[in-house]
Amino acid sequence: MFTRSDFSVWSILKKCIGLELSKITMPIAFNEPLSFLQRITEYMEHVYLIHKASCQPQPLERMQSVAAFAVSAVASQWERTGKPFNPLLGETYELTREDLGFRFISEQVSHHPPISAFYSEGLHQDFLFHGSIYPKLKFWGKSVEAEPRGTITLELLKHDEAYTWTNPTCCVHNVIIGKLWIEQYGTVEIVNHRNGDKCVLHFKPCGLFGKELHKVEGYIQDKNKKKLFMIYGKWTECLWGLDPAAYESFKKQERRTDSLRKTKLDDCPEKADGDVVDAVPEAQETVQVIPGSKLLWRVNTRPPNSAQMYNFTSFTVSLNELETGMEKILAPTDCRLRPDIRGMENGNMDLASQEKERLEEKQREARRERAREEAEWQTRWFHRGSNPYTGTPDWLYVGGYFERDFSGCPDIY
Repeated sequence: MFTRSDFSVWSILKKCIGLELSKITMPIAFNEPLSFLQRITEYMEHVYLIHKASCQPQPLERMQSVAAFAVSAVASQWERTGKPFNPLLGETYELTREDLGFRFISEQVSHHPPISAFYSEGLHQDFLFHGSIYPKLKFWGKSVEAEPRGTITLELLKHDEAYTWTNPTCCVHNVIIGKLWIEQYGTVEIVNHRNGDKCVLHFKPCGLFGKELHKVEGYIQDKNKKKLFMIYGKWTECLWGLDPAAYESFKKQERRTDSLRKTKLDDCPEKADGDVVDAVPEAQETVQVIPGSKLLWRVNTRPPNSAQMYNFTSFTVSLNELETGMEKILAPTDCRLRPDIRGMENGNMDLASQEKERLEEKQREARRERAREEAEWQTRWFHRGSNPYTGTPDWLYVGGYFERDFSGCPDIY
């Protein structure tokens, strides 16, 4: 990693309080050496949960695995305070992992607003996973908030079932001074479009004294809103679940103990906290497991040197790897061939910076050229449409990428 301490974020950010950040050029020091298209691919790290869902005979068990997958998909954000590179219009990223049983393709389909479309399929014809993400970034003075708009769809082909959801909001605190830290919050609703089951997951904001940091709590209900299963845990660690009756009686007991403790605590006053920085909450004890719970998911341990490697997971570290012979088969628009990201990965920050500027200027020039010719930008692998299950606007995979006819791909690098 490159040290960021020499840069004053403030000098850049004070110009953009309350604005959308997608239009602002940030110096490379705030980046991590990956494109946002590669960041999206990290949804696939715990893909075994999709395979597991596919093998479950009962819809309730399938929803439990799908919920675990939806939470696991955002786990790699933990401590990832570097900003991925904005993909160039027409940029693509592909990944095939025989060992994990999937292949994945994404394309930057729009520049303003920035929209990334992705499509993944199981190598054993067991699932399709697709969507389009439009990360709306807002700067709030001390923090940057990213709201990932766009629907995510998972289809379990054996069961003829489709699930849809949207991701929680991610917030990076202390972008000006102090230690950067990340939280995710908001409600994620996963709908099974076949039987009307719904899983509601609350990603808790940190709260006072960091009590709720990283916590996720929720439940699965049937179409008549009857609760079938309770889910709890932390998106940074693990997810557990158990039946509603056992959960309720445990919570009742906990409330009783809490109110006894509270009467004792009321005698000692709390001192107010200064507001120069958002105090970094102490990560509380790991998840307290309620007796009778079953484990739905546990995060993979990160490599020992992860903190020096932009806090990447083992899966992430491999995403930009350009293996021998790969260049011959990759699309010329693949992120792995992007010179500014490669320069940064190799530790050559000056080159990376120059290349980033050159690529952005090349992109602007291409846009001016299209305006002169009154030509529309043509996406290559995805087309605008509506989500077959929710009816909301979406970008759908055209097909054909893996046939590898890359003639007519734009020259973006």
